[in-house]
This record gives sequence, C-alpha cells and structure tokens, in this order.
Amino acid sequence: MKLLKGQIGRHLLGLAIIGVVLVASGTAFAELGQPAPWEWKLQQSGSPVMDQIESFHGWLLVIITVITLFVLGLLITVMVKFNARANPVPSRTTHNTLIEVLWTLVPVLILVSIAIPSFRLLFLQLDIPKSDLTIKATGKQWYWTYTYPDNGKFEFDSLLACDETRQKCTQPRLLAVDNEIVVPVNKIIRVETTGADVIHSFAVPAFGIKIDAIPGRLNETWFKAEKTGVYYGQCSELCGKDHAYMPIEVRVVTDQEFATWIEAAKKKYASAKDNSYASRAGAAE
Repeated sequence: MKLLKGQIGRHLLGLAIIGVVLVASGTAFAELGQPAPWEWKLQQSGSPVMDQIESFHGWLLVIITVITLFVLGLLITVMVKFNARANPVPSRTTHNTLIEVLWTLVPVLILVSIAIPSFRLLFLQLDIPKSDLTIKATGKQWYWTYTYPDNGKFEFDSLLACDETRQKCTQPRLLAVDNEIVVPVNKIIRVETTGADVIHSFAVPAFGIKIDAIPGRLNETWFKAEKTGVYYGQCSELCGKDHAYMPIEVRVVTDQEFATWIEAAKKKYASAKDNSYASRAGAAE
C-alpha cells in the first residue's frame, strides 16, 4: 500500500512539474500579435474587444469548472454511499420538492449569468462607433486587396511573403505579407469586407475580430489597436486550395508614422490597377 501511495505521489508530482513547465513555456514564448509555440491560452490582447472576449472566456471557464467539479462530487457520492454494499436497502423516495426546484432554478440562473455578458460583448462587437479610419478588405483567390477610401482611395494587393517550402523565412511563416495594412494606434478602425470570388473570412485574433467576406455583400467590423507593433491573422473560411496562403498583417504605428506612410503609399500605389497581382499575372501569361 505504501509503495502504491509513493508511486501515485510521484506521478502527481510529475504532472505538476509538467504543468508548471507548460505554463512557463507559454509565457516565455508569448509574442504580441501572433501565435507562439506551446501556447495554451488566447493570444495577448491588442484591443478593447479582445479584452472583453478574454474576460468572458475567463468567466465561462470558472462556470464550467464549478459545474464539472460539482457533477464529479455527485458521482463520487453516489458511488460511495449508494452502491449495493453500502446501501443494501435502497430508498423508495421518488420526489423531493426542494431538489426539483433547485435543479430547475439554478440552471436558469447560470444561463442568465452567461447571457448578460454575452449580449454585452455582442453589442460591443456589432455596434460600430464613429470611425477615424476606414479600410476595405476584398478577399480574392488567394490574396487580399486593401483600399483606403478616406485617404485618397488608393488600393494594393497583399500576398504571402514567407513560406519555407518556397523560400527561407526570416519573417513568421505563413503569416507575413509583402504589403501589410498600416493603421494608427488608439484610433477606431472600421473594416469593410467583401469577396471577389468565393467566401473568405477576415480574422485577426489579437483584435478579437472575425467577419466573413462574401461576394456581393458588404460586411463590417471594427477594432482599436492599443499597442504599436505587428499583428497577424489569416483567412478563416475554407476558400480553396491556397486557403492557408492568404494571411493578414496589420502594422500599428504612431500618428506621425501613419501620416508619413499615407503620403508614401499614395505615390507607391498610384498606379495600383497596373501593378496589381491580377494585372501582373495577366501580363505574365
């Protein structure tokens, strides 16, 4: 018996050490705006919406943990107290008013406690505040085209820049692009999405946004980046054979850096139609 207890103790200690290592690894490898090796939680938040998503996620985790432990306790109680050996003469009680009221009322209260923050989060996501900048993202097979209608209406294509099967990566594999979106920090950014061919989905986890880009329809979402840096996302709708090769890269900069980039972008993408991916591909043929 002592040997068995010792083995159980060593196993539990080993599991605890593994858990600590995983938590420490997740913290050590965590990077802003992109996934990290051994990551076991949500990406680090970069917007108020993602803050609310993390809060709601934590609240749900508490609720499901309490429910799971409660059900586990009931199962253990039933197995210990009401097995044939411990309780040879079973009770013939068929109804208990208090228990029936509780198992009806408590789930209702749990659902209400979930619904209230859920509706609050949905309202935050869907009620778009007055924007400081609008960007239109058009999903195509298999890249994104971005337009800045508030800043001269120039547009540019954004294609995968790094894939180790094609070239050596110095940037995050399958996430980096040749022409990223650039936005100012602490500004309300409205993102309008549509599709040119099939359904795509514009998603940036650190901002808590994910919205479909549907041909013939204009959807919209918003974010407010609170920290400068580079944030990555991907098309999150299965859109064809190169679905995994149309990432999203958002560079968040200061107001001054954004103004400088806008002036440079107007010149760089002045002949966007002639320099677009589609026109280059057609010329190559």
